[in-house]
Amino acid sequence: MNKPLRRIAIFCGVLMLALMVRTNYIQYVRADDLNTRDENRRIRIERYAHERGDIIVDGKAVTGSVETDGSDFKYKRVWKDGPLWAPVTGYSSQAFDSSQLESLEDGILTGNDDQLFFNRTLSMFTGDKKQGGNVVTTLNGDAQRAAFKGLGDKKGSVVALDPKSGAILALASTPSYDPSVFAGNSNKDSEARQKLLKDKDKPMLNRALRETYPPGSTFKVVTAAAALENGLYDDIDAKTESPLPWILPQTDRELQNEGNIPCKDASLREALRWSCNTVFGKVSDDLGNQKMIEQTDKFGFNKEVFTP
Repeated sequence: MNKPLRRIAIFCGVLMLALMVRTNYIQYVRADDLNTRDENRRIRIERYAHERGDIIVDGKAVTGSVETDGSDFKYKRVWKDGPLWAPVTGYSSQAFDSSQLESLEDGILTGNDDQLFFNRTLSMFTGDKKQGGNVVTTLNGDAQRAAFKGLGDKKGSVVALDPKSGAILALASTPSYDPSVFAGNSNKDSEARQKLLKDKDKPMLNRALRETYPPGSTFKVVTAAAALENGLYDDIDAKTESPLPWILPQTDRELQNEGNIPCKDASLREALRWSCNTVFGKVSDDLGNQKMIEQTDKFGFNKEVFTP
């Protein structure tokens, strides 16, 4: 082979090698990065090409999927009584991604999680449509509805827990919103979301999980436990040494109760029943800060709590 041909052959070989290196780099090294790019519309089209799995309460789905018109995204998310369940499920939107359970359990709901590998493989041979998996919650539907109804037009939240396991039985937040109104990717969906974001009452704020509140009278349970465990009182039905009125330490200010309730020297049982501020204020002062702090630690205060 003469010299010019040899140079051309070497040059072409280098080009082929560079092409192979580049192709393998894109397919293997940068695959995940390219798949997750916002500009990669094919991934998003595939994401909404099949029905999303449902979120389950009491064995029934509180979510669903419907076909869309005028979009290359075939299915979008819908909710059954969206404002009731939004504080739990969060939203799933073709235009604005997802939040809460819809986000945290997205792999299951889209069917892409490794736990569903067998189902995906089987569907390749059976020809069945790809389907998302369902997410089963610990919620009690009646408790959730009661909490939501009880809040009414107020701003606030209600959370009910199983004291043995910590399972969430109800998680309501008001005012709430319907995630269905911006589940698509149209101008109408964008306008609906902007309206919610501009609402001064902040309906999209999950007051159960994204706000901090003083514990209020629920803390009296901790105070009562501290009194018993530290021997301040050993009988929940024995009278406490709780005068009425009771003056807050280092002040001349009376600690008030809610109305004319029987709190003078009330037992721990009665004080809990009537929610006597004076009794538990004095109990806390008699025990001192250190013993109260030790008791709160036993109840799980000052520890991280991981809630979906």
